[in-house]
Amino acid sequence: MKIALAGNANVGKSVIFNELTGLHQHVGNWPGKTIEKAEGTLSFRGRTIDVLDLPGIYSLSTYSIEEIVSREYIAVERPDVLVNVVDASTLERNLFFTLQLLELEPRMVLALNQVDIAEKKGIRIDAEALSRELGVPVIPTVAIKGVGLEELMTVVVQVADEDGEPAAPLHYGPEIEDRITKLCERLRGLDSHYPPRWIAIKLLEGDEEAMKIASDAQPNVMELVEQLTGEVEALHGHDVQSVIASERYAVASRIASSVTALGEPETKTGKRLEELTSHPVLGYVFMFAVILGVFAMIFTLGDWLTAVLETVFVALRGRYEVLFGVGPIPSFVWDGFVEGIVAGVTIALPYIVPFYLALSVLEDSGYLARIAYLMDSAMHHIGLHGKGFIPLMLGFGCSVPAVLGTRIMETEKERMIAAFTATLVPCAARSIVIMGLVATYVGFEWAIILYLLDFALIFVLGRIAFKALPGEPVGLIMEMPSYRMPTLGVTASRTWFKLEHFVKEAFPIMLAGNLAIQLANLVGLLDWVQGFLSPLTVVWLGLPAATGVTLIFGILRKEMTLILLGTMLGTTNLAAVLTPVQMFVFSFVVMIYVPCIATVGALVKEFGYRKAFVISAAEIILALVLGGVIYRLITFLGFM
Repeated sequence: MKIALAGNANVGKSVIFNELTGLHQHVGNWPGKTIEKAEGTLSFRGRTIDVLDLPGIYSLSTYSIEEIVSREYIAVERPDVLVNVVDASTLERNLFFTLQLLELEPRMVLALNQVDIAEKKGIRIDAEALSRELGVPVIPTVAIKGVGLEELMTVVVQVADEDGEPAAPLHYGPEIEDRITKLCERLRGLDSHYPPRWIAIKLLEGDEEAMKIASDAQPNVMELVEQLTGEVEALHGHDVQSVIASERYAVASRIASSVTALGEPETKTGKRLEELTSHPVLGYVFMFAVILGVFAMIFTLGDWLTAVLETVFVALRGRYEVLFGVGPIPSFVWDGFVEGIVAGVTIALPYIVPFYLALSVLEDSGYLARIAYLMDSAMHHIGLHGKGFIPLMLGFGCSVPAVLGTRIMETEKERMIAAFTATLVPCAARSIVIMGLVATYVGFEWAIILYLLDFALIFVLGRIAFKALPGEPVGLIMEMPSYRMPTLGVTASRTWFKLEHFVKEAFPIMLAGNLAIQLANLVGLLDWVQGFLSPLTVVWLGLPAATGVTLIFGILRKEMTLILLGTMLGTTNLAAVLTPVQMFVFSFVVMIYVPCIATVGALVKEFGYRKAFVISAAEIILALVLGGVIYRLITFLGFM
């Protein structure tokens, strides 16, 4: 049995998906497409149910890959049941999409989600009345608390087992309906996955795929389409797409009004918080306080966890040496195999876990969208709008989803600028180097200076790219979800999935890289590499020769530069072998130079080899040139 979840963005669709599928899910890409495909399985009352989470969209047009993928899946794959997830607090707007789904005539169940938020706003919806209006079952849910999901799945199974008639589309005004009917008569007998009525509506809207389908079967049908389109536009004085959209909104408004009762909001706290966080002055103060608080929390908690874990592993090594001795073979086993895992646990995890937790809370609470709103004006200076700040925020976690996140941008130019700037954002792996080296040994304020330097660089380079490429940035239109309290289960689950992915991907590479260095050291290869790179590392950057090896291996994973640095220098107490200036310069170079190999792969996947090479080469040159300049500037001015 297959079901698909469809709905607008920020309606809780992904929360329902996670609640239903739990650990039994995976994310890949749609065949031949560059957007993610989230699938999972659910065991419910003896049934195994495949669940697909369709992209969050607002229409079934062909304006985006997400819309094309969604409508093709619903029409061609024909899931047993389509679950339309709507936000109860913005019912009228959500029903605009529901009406389009009904035009595809699926077997459908509507999940009326976030009814708790609607009730706090004084909005109460009669689910039974809404079901009668739409002709499909309607189940109230509060997905984030798991409320209503069992009843939802019970109804979904019933609808699938009944194998009855699909949902019937709703009708519009007579001027539109008469033309739709005429086109349906002409298209009768058309062999297509799409219903005749849906094709007729899309023909009037000028949909290219519908035109191709109809023209192949009825060569002269476009003459009738032009005639009917002209009649509608003559009657209304507007283009037919606007007329049909108005008809949908009129039906959505009528239905929403008939099933909704308005009362007094339960609390004004949410409204006051909204006013504060969106204020033209206080909103920015709040935003910067939140961001600084997040980084302070990551540093404080990460530093404490690192100290605790290091104490544990020092004791373990002592126990290991008691059991196996301290000869060449026991030392090679520990340094080559165990040390890579130890370094990952003591250096990487203490900082990446708090970051993933913080990012999940910001996203689940709805505040991430407010940050995008506040940053709209600033982002326009680098050729992007506020939505472009979201890939940058994702970049603090990992550059790979940041690059993939640029798909939300409307133009190729904006996607390129967003990808270039997002790869310069210090991801969690680079933050591990900054926090574990500069913040720990030089001072937290110097770590903040590194971040500020990076942000200034992003702005300047983004501005240059904006000026170099033709075109202007488009305006910001995005969903502004209601504030909601993140739940422990959802936050922990999301953090765990990200952490699991990190551990599975990063730890084998850390282990392999650490082992490779130990083997290379045995055969004397490291000395040759260090000597070859010493004009760059020692003379220009002012770093120890050993850092050349760590920078090379850092292309695999950025946090490996710090982990392997301890291995190369023979101690985890890096303050004993590096000066504060060297720590600062080393962290700056790691922060800027070519992203990890996974990010390069994402760039190739999204933009092709040539553009990926240009971005990577530019960042290598930039890091090395500016690293040497900063070394000489700090040394000359005597800041450290």
